[in-house]
Amino acid sequence: MEILIQEISIKENQKSDGSKPSDSLSFQRKPEWLKARVPGGENYSRLRNLIDERKLHTVCEEARCPNMGECWNSGTATFMILGDTCTRSCGFCNVKTGKMHIVDEDEPRRVGEAVAMMKLRHAVITSVNRDELFDGGAHIFANTIHEIRSRVPFCKVEVLIPDFMGSEEALNIVLNAQPDVLNHNIETVPRLYRTVRPQAHYHRSLEVLERAKARGFNTKTGIMLGLGETNDEVIEVMGDLRAVDVDIFTIGQYLQPTKNHLPVERYVHPDEFKMLKQRGMEMGFRHVESGPLVRSSYHAADQI
Repeated sequence: MEILIQEISIKENQKSDGSKPSDSLSFQRKPEWLKARVPGGENYSRLRNLIDERKLHTVCEEARCPNMGECWNSGTATFMILGDTCTRSCGFCNVKTGKMHIVDEDEPRRVGEAVAMMKLRHAVITSVNRDELFDGGAHIFANTIHEIRSRVPFCKVEVLIPDFMGSEEALNIVLNAQPDVLNHNIETVPRLYRTVRPQAHYHRSLEVLERAKARGFNTKTGIMLGLGETNDEVIEVMGDLRAVDVDIFTIGQYLQPTKNHLPVERYVHPDEFKMLKQRGMEMGFRHVESGPLVRSSYHAADQI
C-alpha cells in the first residue's frame, strides 16, 4: 500500500521573494516519484512501542519521515534528544518553538537502553536547538554517546548537531565523546537563509564542519531542494563544503509540513538529483546520497 506524503495547501502562503506562489502547486498532488510505503510490520510496531515506553522522541516520527519503516527495519534510527521544543523557528521545520527550561539528565541512559534493545547497527542522535542552555545541550550529546557505547560497542554513532551558537567549547564537548560521524546540516543556499533559517548563519555552519574536520572526524551535511534555490547555487554550496573537506553530502526534496510553513517552490525531478550526485562525486565528496526522498539519516549506516 502506498500513500502520497503530506498533501500540501499553499494558496495563501508567500514565496521567499514576497510574491504569491504559482497556482500550479496549490493543492497539487505530488509526482509519482514522491510516493512512499506506509511504515508497518511486526518489527516496526515493536520498535515504536519500545520508544514510546521510554518516553523518547525520534526525528523519524516528528518529521514524518517517508523512510521511517525502511530505516527501522534495517537497523538505523534517529533519536531526538533534549526535548521536543526548539528555541528557533526555521521556516521548514515541524518541531514546535518555545523554551523548555529543563534538561532530562536521564535521557542518555534511556536512549542507550533503546539502542541495545533495538539491536541497532547505526544510531543517529540529533536534537532541537537549546540556545538558552550554557552549552546548548552538548553534554547530553556526549553522555548519550557514552551510554550507547557502553551497551552496544558495535553500534556506530552519528551525531546531527545544531550550531551551538558558534561555541567551539560546546562542539568540543561532543567531539571529545568520539562520535563516528559529525553531521551538521547546511539546509539551504546562503541567499535563502533569512527566510529558511532566520536564527542561523551560513558561514557559522561551515565553521562547525571545518572545526570537526580539523580534529580528524568524518563530517557530513545535507541540503533541501525546492525552496527557491537554483542548481548553480547548490553547486556553489557544494564547492564551499569541499573547501572545508566535508566527506558526506545528502540532497533531498523539501516537503511542506503544514500550510503555515514555507511553500514548495517546485518538485525537483529525479534526473536533477542524479546530476547533482554526479557533480558532487566529481568534486571529491566521499559519498553523495541524492534523491527526492533522501533525508539526512537515509542509508546512514552505508555511508560510512
